[in-house]
Order: sequence, then C-alpha cells, then structure tokens
Amino acid sequence: MSEVSANIAQLLEASARRRPDKTVLLQEGEEIDFKTLERRAGGFAGMLAGRGIGRGDRIAIQIHNRLSFVTALWGGLKAGVAVAPLNERLLTEELDKIVADLDPALVVKEVDQSEDDFQPVETAIEDPAIILYTSGSTGAAKGVLLSHGATGFALESWKTPVMNLSVDDIVLSALPLAHSLGIFGSVMAPLLAGACVVFLPRFTPEDAVEIIARRKITIFPGVAPLFRRIVDSPAGKGADFSSLKYALSGAAPCPWELFREWQALTGTRIIRGYGMTEMFRPISFSPTDDHEVPDSIGRAMPSVQLRVVDDDGHDVATGESGELIINSPARFTGYLNRPDETAQVLDGDWFKTADIATISTDGYVRIVGRKKEMILRGGYTVSAGEIEAMLATHPKISEAAVIGVPDRDLGEDIAAFVTLRPGMELTPDEIVEFCKERMASYKY
Repeated sequence: MSEVSANIAQLLEASARRRPDKTVLLQEGEEIDFKTLERRAGGFAGMLAGRGIGRGDRIAIQIHNRLSFVTALWGGLKAGVAVAPLNERLLTEELDKIVADLDPALVVKEVDQSEDDFQPVETAIEDPAIILYTSGSTGAAKGVLLSHGATGFALESWKTPVMNLSVDDIVLSALPLAHSLGIFGSVMAPLLAGACVVFLPRFTPEDAVEIIARRKITIFPGVAPLFRRIVDSPAGKGADFSSLKYALSGAAPCPWELFREWQALTGTRIIRGYGMTEMFRPISFSPTDDHEVPDSIGRAMPSVQLRVVDDDGHDVATGESGELIINSPARFTGYLNRPDETAQVLDGDWFKTADIATISTDGYVRIVGRKKEMILRGGYTVSAGEIEAMLATHPKISEAAVIGVPDRDLGEDIAAFVTLRPGMELTPDEIVEFCKERMASYKY
C-alpha cells in the first residue's frame, strides 16, 4: 500500500498528469479528458477561494449532472474543504434537515466550465475530506466524517486489492454518487488508476446491457438488485458481455443464488464483499483469486484487523458467533455533531459493526445476524426507527412498528404494522401514499 497524501486531490492530480489527454469521464453526449477535468476542478476551487471558502469549511453538492458532480467534488477537495454529496432522491424536508445539520458554507447546484491551474491546498491527514450521510438507529441521518488519510488509504485499497484496476479498464458508474460504493468504487478509485468511467445516470436493465456491450465495459460495480434486474430481464438473454471481467457488489450482501445466475448469464463473477459508510470495504473476495465460499463475504483486506467478540467485548473462540469489530486505516473519524453516538460505535481504534459474524480458521467471514434494527433495502441502509417515527405523525395512527422482511430482488424489503386510533379507518394504499409524500422512494 503506497503512502497517502495529505490532500487526496494530490493523488488524483498525479494520475491526471500522467495521462492528460486520456478521456476519463464519459456520459452520453459528453466526454472529458483528464487535463480538462483537473483544470475545471481548479476553476471550481478558485471560485470557492474567491468567496473565502477553504480549509475548515464544508460544502454540499446537489448536482444531477455527473460530470459536473465530479468537477465539484475534486474542486472542493483541491480547495481543502470537506465535501458532502447529497442524495438526489431525498425529498425537500429530508434535505433541509441534512443541510441544517451540515451547516455548509455553500450548497452547490451547478458548476460553470471555467478552468484554472489552482494547486491543492495543504491539509492535515486528519482533516475531513468527505462527509456522507447515512441513516442511524435513532432515525436521524448522520454525517459520517471521512478524513483525507482514511480516504487516501481506502482509495488505494479499492484500486488494487479490491478491484485490481488498470489504466485499460472501463468502469460503469450506475450508482448514486452520494453512496459510498458509487463515489469511491465507481468513480474515485478508477480515476486514481487512470481508468475510464462511463456514467449511466438512470439504470434500466436494457440500457445497462446495451452500454456494457457498446462501450466495452470491463468492470461493473453495483448492488444485488441491479444484478438481479439484469438476470431477470429479457434484455440480458443473449446480450454481449464479452468485454466484462467482473461485476463488483456492495452494500447489502449478494446472495449466492444470484452469483450463480449472474455467472451463468455473463460468464463472469460478482466480486462480493462487505462495507459500510463508516468503513471502506474492509472485507472482500478478490478479482485475482477465484476461490469462492458461498455463504461468506470474503476475508480481511491488507492492513485490516478483524475480531469477533461477546457482549462483554471478549474475543470468542474461532468459528463462534459474536459482534464483528474492525480496525482499519480507512475507518471514519466520527459522526458530525454527534460525539455520544460516535463513542457508542468506537472502542479505541476498533469500530463496532453491530453485525453478528463468525470467522473461520482460514479467515473467511460469515454474517449471521444484526444487533441494530437497520434494514438493507436494495443497497440502501434504512432505519426502522425513522419510518416508525414518521408513521406516528399520521393523525389516524396511534402506534407503528417496522421490520425488514426477506425479498428476492431487494435483499430485504420494509414491512410496517400499524394500530389505528379508535374509530379511524385507513387503507394500506393510503399509508403508502402518506410515506411517498414525506420520504425518499427507497424508504417506503
């Protein structure tokens, strides 16, 4: 693992200067080479500096155009600010809560095309680089602080042991860029390797298989529901997957049944693994080792330490189940404005995952349960408590309980049980409509 830079923008800059004329970002009707991308990032950084926004400040990115999103992300890092990508599927009320918590110096909704040779601001290893918002067990979205040091280490890990990226790879980016796998696995790590990123802003199975064939995609990072939709779609039958080396799954675990169906359809593997917003993919299978263990999520990546402990924090015997805790240089710093919640999940350098796991004698990890009431729906982490609290605001509902239920396509889906107030009537469809008006679509 190479040594990380104080500002991760310098890592991207070094890659850009090795191949200035190479097209590295491509979206239908638009493409951009490394030199132009770096100079546009410099123009954005210069704009921030001109407004007095720099090291110690935070900005939010709320941009639908993915090429402009990357410009703002890189430019913000160049300027030394902490960058918070916002999920475009969130509703106004949800976004307002996040922005109030973040207190950004600027909410970026568009980027001009100005260019500049702005040089990256010197930052400390521990300075926050990126802030990703994730649902918490209390229901409120929490800002996960990812430092330059942790992010730099993580990107090097994504680039080599996790993805084995090369300058010749063409990576399909079809995930939300406010999602950990979307921003790091499908954009930043490929850029660091000098690979080309092809954006698919809105996923359909038909568009995905067409672009894989036409653009000669070699790596497809995704989540299990995307792979399931391709496997089940008529568009996948007879499609050309000859350029594809492998797919890479993240977020919710990829079922072994889906792995086998994908392999039968495409002739390629799904590289399975485990990660979370607070910890970049510390456990994974490898593209360079074809050994598979059907019910496992892989083994620890280089420099990552794993333990399985009982309720008192003592290590259990090999093969016994307990809470999985992880020590990694890519660990988050803490939750923004939430020192108490940070303390609850950190034990020194160890992150408490709340997942119940076993580790075999040869290091393969199996997840067998969860301690927290979180639902992994289609790759998104959803808090049961958040939905319960929202349902409780309905004037006809007196109580609500929410659980995750197994789902073939999504991994888990959301089920709600409600008790109505005396004398009230309410249909399931009316409850769903109530949710639609108040929550992002992946939460109802």
